[in-house]
Order: sequence, then structure tokens, then C-alpha cells
Amino acid sequence: MKFFQQLLVAPAALGLLAPVAAGAAELNMAGVSQYSSSEQVTSISQFSDVKPTDWAYQALSNLIERYGCVAGYPNGTYKGGQAMTRFEAAALLNACLDRVTEVTDELKKLMKEFEKELAILKGRVDGLEARVGELEANQFSTTTKLKGIATFVLGATNFGGSNTAARDGLRSAYGATTFNYDVRLNFDTSFTGKDLLRTTLRAGNFASDNNAFGNGGLSTLEVAFQEDGSAGADQVAINRLFYQFPVGKNVTVTVGGKVRQDDMLAMWPSAYPADTVLDLFTYAGAQGAYSLNLGAGAGIFYKDPNGFNASLNYVSGNAGIGAPGSYNTDPAALSQFSCTDNAGNPNGGIGTGACSDQTFTAQVGYAGSNWGAAVAYTYANANTIPGGTPAISGLTIDGTTLPGVSTYNATNSIGLSAYWSPQQTGWVPSISAGWGITGYNATKANIFGGGGFTGVRSQSWMVGLQWADAFIKGNALGMAVGQPQFQTSNGSFGGNPNDGNYAWEWWYKFQVTDNISVTPAIFYLSQYLGAAGKTAPGTAGTLSTNAFGGLIKTTFKF
Repeated sequence: MKFFQQLLVAPAALGLLAPVAAGAAELNMAGVSQYSSSEQVTSISQFSDVKPTDWAYQALSNLIERYGCVAGYPNGTYKGGQAMTRFEAAALLNACLDRVTEVTDELKKLMKEFEKELAILKGRVDGLEARVGELEANQFSTTTKLKGIATFVLGATNFGGSNTAARDGLRSAYGATTFNYDVRLNFDTSFTGKDLLRTTLRAGNFASDNNAFGNGGLSTLEVAFQEDGSAGADQVAINRLFYQFPVGKNVTVTVGGKVRQDDMLAMWPSAYPADTVLDLFTYAGAQGAYSLNLGAGAGIFYKDPNGFNASLNYVSGNAGIGAPGSYNTDPAALSQFSCTDNAGNPNGGIGTGACSDQTFTAQVGYAGSNWGAAVAYTYANANTIPGGTPAISGLTIDGTTLPGVSTYNATNSIGLSAYWSPQQTGWVPSISAGWGITGYNATKANIFGGGGFTGVRSQSWMVGLQWADAFIKGNALGMAVGQPQFQTSNGSFGGNPNDGNYAWEWWYKFQVTDNISVTPAIFYLSQYLGAAGKTAPGTAGTLSTNAFGGLIKTTFKF
């Protein structure tokens, strides 16, 4: 029991002083006189008969050093083994009470000296208590937190190159300066403190008819959102809806009616920012393996405490078997661009059909304190690789409609991605790099060879650099270069794919406040239409169709 707690029993101790019948031997007034007249000691070492091995040594030392209310006998002894009379107890208690009185007086002086400051602090505490009470009474939910991101984009894209037909057609379609927006509201709910129910509402106006950056092409912005293509502008839509919960210490399960591939990965193998400029740089360099397919899905991932992890997930882009009437009734009419299996066999039910745009992804990786790497494999059925070339579907130039990205019955993709970040900010940037390869299959036969395997191949890669605290603390500078998905082999179809393109972007983010940032950026695409932009009637396929764009992106976080 602490000393001040012991004071609570002081009345009982004083009761010891009540008059009682006692003999002369018990009073021993001479001994009490000697004890009470002794000076207070300042160190336990002043007692010649107290040793560190004594059981009450520490308690006695505390009373002396902390409270200074222990006295000894004139001969320098404490006589700890001698019985204490009531008078001696009264003398000891009186000395301690005197010391407490001194401390109390000092406290009173301090309280008076800082009376104004204490009053201010009390007022602030009372104000905080009132505000906390108001927040608790009016809070949105005890289990849900709201996080919002609103983005404004002002910019334009200019097209050039020796393919005048393609250049003029693109200028006619996208040659304007536009102002667009994207708004996301994330509602994160937790019922146990370890699980997560995420609901994301999103709206935007990046439809192709009012967006200078295209919708689905190489110049599509990462922030661009438009539900159902060009339809539904300015309409709020559910962009995420999934539930994530732990199973044991290291395993997490995710299920959702609208969940994206990367929501179910144990790690993302890139340090290049996801809120970058061009969408094509958000796939860790492997657009086939990390297609970021969005739809109904489920996944599981494991995280080792030492950094190793593994993930497995499935996503069905439309959770269906395709539109009625989309199935080919003539087996001979089946082509490598068809999403049907064969006549009368749409290949399964809901979420497993040939037109369901489904992906199966497995990833193994390691995430350290400042670096990480991962290898991923994705099997896709009727999947459209994002950012592939030709980049524009349905654009008519001189009466000819350019094809879109070919959709095959099956693709197999492998991605290798890694990143490294310096321990301290400076002239050395964080580095992110990735490479991916994809093989296509015309039928659903053996996807690794034979049985109709076409041998068609495509690749992609990127390198991204980011300087944190560039020039001014809190700001950031970044750039990325790479090649989005481009065809490298026609396989059994023969001929030279004549595909290939390069992409660059540069940006600088001004962190105006903790919640507002302004990012000016520019980008360049060497072959905006890929192989489709290199050819024209009467040419040998050596033409160019490039794009140069600039924008100012303002982001509000709340």
C-alpha cells in the first residue's frame, strides 16, 4: 500500500494513542524522549544496524528518501527488531504528517501561481468533452467510416503522325479541351475490428463523347470512370461491394458481388502510385496477369509474418453466360474472336460461360520493409486485355471501322513485377518494374499446345520512378515508361504482327494541404493505334499515329 493510502488509516493509528492502563515499564518515557529528539535521517546508510539483506530494507529506504519522515536513535541505530510503543508510533506518524503538510503547502502555492493556466486547461477539457459527446450523439455509425475522393481533370490530347487519315479521324473524335470529374465514396464497415465490409459508390462523366482522353484506349486516365461505357453519365453506381474476414492468424478470405482482382491479393507488387496519370501504368507492367478484372468473385490469401505471401482468386466480369442470341449456331463459323464454345454449348451456367469474362489468378510474392516482388499467373476466358492495341474500337476513318482488342476464348498470362524504395527520401527514387507475357488460344483445347493452339503472343512492360518530397517536403515527382500490351507473334495465323508502341508520362504533385493536391502532367504515346495506325491503303505499314496530352488533376480527400 502506498504511503498516502496508508494515511487513510491514520484515525485508526491515532486510536493507539487513547489512554490505556499501562505499567511504568511500558511507558519508557526516556526512550520516547530520545527517539523524538533525534534528527531526521536523509539516507538509510546512516543507520549502522540496517543491512540490505533485511526484509524491510527497501520499504525503510523509500520512507527516508521519498518522504524524509524516519528518525533514529542518537547513537546512529534504528533498532528495527525492537518493539514500538504507542508513543514512538505517535512520534513517527507526527513526523510523516508534518512532511505531508509541507508538500501540500507547496502544491497550494503552485496551484495559485498557475491558477490562470489551470483554468484555461479546465475550460479546454470541458470543451473537448462536450464536442466528443456531440460527435457520439450524431455519429454516422459506430461501425462504419466514410472516406471520399473527388477528382477534377482539365486537359486535352493532340494527335499527330504520318498517317493523316488516322490522325484527322482522332482529332475529330477527341480534339477538344474537356473538364471531367470522378467521385468515390468508400464506406468501410467492421463488425469485429478485424473484418471489412467495403461499399464504394462512384460517379463520373468520362464518357467518350465528352472526354478528350478516350474511353478504353491507350490515353484513358487512371481516374476515369464511366459506368456502362458511354451511358449513365453523372449517375451514381456501385463500384465495390465485398466482405473480407480473417481465418486464423495469417489467412484472409474475400467474397463480393463486385470485387476487383487486386482487392483479393496479399500484396500489390509495385510502388508506383495507383493514382497516376495513364491507366495503362496501373497494371504493374503485366496487363495480362494483372487485368484488374471487376465483377463477382471470391479469393483467399495467406501472409507469412516474415513477408512471404500467396493469393488465389476468381472474378467473373459480368457474372453471366453472355447475351441471349450470342451463341453461334454453326460450328463452322467459329472464329478466334468468338466467345462461344460451339453450337448449342455456351459452356456452363452463370459466371462460367464462354462470354463471362472470367479470370483465375494465382500469385506468390514477398513484401519486405522497403522492397517486394511477385510472380502471377492468370487464366482468362473471353477476357479483353486492358490497354491493348489497336486501342480504339469502332472509330471510323475513311469509311473503315478500326477493330478493337481481339477477344479470344482463352488466354494464359504470366507477370513478373518488383519494386524498391529508399529508406530515406532524397535524389534516389523508388523504382517499380514489371513484365508480362500472354498466350492466346482460339478454341478451348489444350491451352499449352496442340489442339488448335494458335501460338499468338503478346507482351507488356513498364518502369516507374517516384521521388518523394521532391523539392518541397510533401510533394512528389514521378515518371513512367513502357509498352502496353502489344502483339509479338501471329502464330499459326502467319504474317508479321507489325505491332508495338511506347508510352511515357511525367507528373509533379503539389500537396497544397493534407487533403488537397494539384498534379500537372503530360504524356506521350508513340503509336496510339498500334499496328492499325501504321498502315493505310497503298502503304507498306510504316506510318505513325502518335498522341501527346496534358492535364491538371486536382484531388480532394475527405
